[in-house]
Amino acid sequence: MIEPVSQTRTLGRLVGYRLRRASAVFATDFANALDGTGIRQIPLGIMAVVSDNPGINQGTVGRLLGIKRANMVPLINELIESGLILRETDPADRRAFTLAMSPAGSAMLADCISRIDAHEDRLLAGFTKVERALLLDLLERIEQLGATTD
Repeated sequence: MIEPVSQTRTLGRLVGYRLRRASAVFATDFANALDGTGIRQIPLGIMAVVSDNPGINQGTVGRLLGIKRANMVPLINELIESGLILRETDPADRRAFTLAMSPAGSAMLADCISRIDAHEDRLLAGFTKVERALLLDLLERIEQLGATTD
C-alpha cells in the first residue's frame, strides 16, 4: 500500500510527484485487471488503434502511439503470431501492408476493454461523471503540451 502524501507538504504540492504516484496505482491495478489475458498495455494500445482504424498501416499506428518504428516490428509480429491482428496487402499499393483485427483479436480486445472499464470504475468510484470528464480533459491538456515540444 502506498503511503499518503499528505504527510509531507513539499511532495504533496508537486503535481508531477502526485501524477507519478497515481500512475503507479493505476498501473498495478491495470496489470491485475488484465491478469490471465496475456495482453500487456502497449500491445493493447496497438489493438485498440487497429480496431478503430481498420486498414491502417503499422507506421501510422506507431506515430499515433509514440512507438519508434524499430520497436513496432516485433510488437506487430507478436500480435500477428498470436492471431490477434492480420497483416494484409494494401489494395492501393501492393508493396505496402495494412493491419486489421482478427475475430480472435476483436474478442480479446472486447474482453480487455471490459476489464479495464471495471478497473477504472473501481479506481474512480469516488469521482462524479463531471469530475472524470474534467480529469480526462486536464490529462489531455498535459499530453498536448508534450506533443508541441517533441
